[in-house]
Amino acid sequence: MALDTKFQTFTGRMVIVGFGSIGQGVLPLLLRHLDGLTADRITIVTAEERGREEAEQYGVAFHNNPLNNDNFFQILKPLLDKGDFLVNVSVDVSSIALIEFCHRIGANYIDTCIEPWAGGYTDPTLSPSLRSNYALRETALATRDRLAGGPTAVITHGANPGLVSHFVKQALLNIAADTGVETDIPTDRDGWGRLARTLGIKTIHVAERDTQVSNQPKRIGEFVNTWSIDGFVGEGCQPAELGWGTHERHFPEDGRRHDFGSDAAIYLMRPGASTKVRTWTPLEGPFHGFLITHSESISIADYFTVREGGQVVYRPTCHYAYHPCDDAVKSIHELAGKNWAMQATQRLMMDEITSGMDELGVLLMGNPKGAYWYGSRMTIDEARELVPYNNATSIQVTSTILGGIVWALENPNRGVVEPDEIDFRRVLEIATPYLGEVVGAYGDWTPLQDRNLLFPEDIDESDPWQFKNFRVL
Repeated sequence: MALDTKFQTFTGRMVIVGFGSIGQGVLPLLLRHLDGLTADRITIVTAEERGREEAEQYGVAFHNNPLNNDNFFQILKPLLDKGDFLVNVSVDVSSIALIEFCHRIGANYIDTCIEPWAGGYTDPTLSPSLRSNYALRETALATRDRLAGGPTAVITHGANPGLVSHFVKQALLNIAADTGVETDIPTDRDGWGRLARTLGIKTIHVAERDTQVSNQPKRIGEFVNTWSIDGFVGEGCQPAELGWGTHERHFPEDGRRHDFGSDAAIYLMRPGASTKVRTWTPLEGPFHGFLITHSESISIADYFTVREGGQVVYRPTCHYAYHPCDDAVKSIHELAGKNWAMQATQRLMMDEITSGMDELGVLLMGNPKGAYWYGSRMTIDEARELVPYNNATSIQVTSTILGGIVWALENPNRGVVEPDEIDFRRVLEIATPYLGEVVGAYGDWTPLQDRNLLFPEDIDESDPWQFKNFRVL
């Protein structure tokens, strides 16, 4: 695919809410690949001055006007109407409020996660269950019947959540082909679930290792990251969450079930940024990652659930296993030491990055052929060559946002949809040229590898894919 391909014609107006690393990175992609979209038809509404210079370079209107529950309708209504598009890449702005607003006026919508209003992630008056992504997802899905047939609202469609759901489907097809399992491409969730069950998939990790480094070491009292710091800290302070598989035999002592919704996931009574798990990627090999809550941990587990006679007979365990860049790891340790009080200063790594890559993919485990990782290896140099205002992490997000927007324009009036429900082939077709090296690799790694050597450990040797074997205690 040529990097100047026009995927869809769009002559309406577009509002980008939020203009941090993802907003700045997606803008040139939208102007490049949407025929008819011009700078004078785009408006940015954000909560800070950061990004004004970048917007001005493209001739795009920039409004530093923070949205809240009292003013969002008055601010956005003059900027959007029927057939227009709202791209929500903000933090601290309620996704549900914007989805319902877009339905009311007839505009399309996309976001990269389901956000609450400011303080919703850490509100001490709410139980951990109600502060979870599980609860946010259930709230969004509860609008589906009421908003059915309305303008398309694609929720949680960045790299993860988003791109990784499409990776899982392609990975399953690859494993089937490699192991002689004949299958057509499934056309519904039951078909996909039964394929995963046939292949013996017990556990799915979103396994990510970010090796980007900069020429400016992290300073004391500074949080450094390669993508939204507010977003990372917010989700890191939520409870650790994971889709809970039917093969699991050891329920965590600090684990809890929700008393509402699909029951596809559990949460731990501790923040994700202080919970570690063992995982593997082809280049890094084995490593410890943070079990940060993400919507895909729940939606993938839910989507691949198989029911017979009204009973759940198969569901994979699914969760994020994330090793951010090394300076972000130092930042998390400092943050935890301050009892999750944010550092006084924050720095988003972009121009100062000197080398490194983001190795982001899905690790499917349980098939006899071995653990299979499928995903993207994007280097900082490649990212800079492809699109301005992106690094190796952001471009995996922004290219998938582009894919979601194109799919929404091609599929109007679908109401609220999750990544697992849309055409994975179309999104991958659009995003792949911006994902660097997209590869699949098998490995013989299990979380039991090299265990019980220095100290005795409580592990289940009869089944390596039990969550208790992955968890770092």
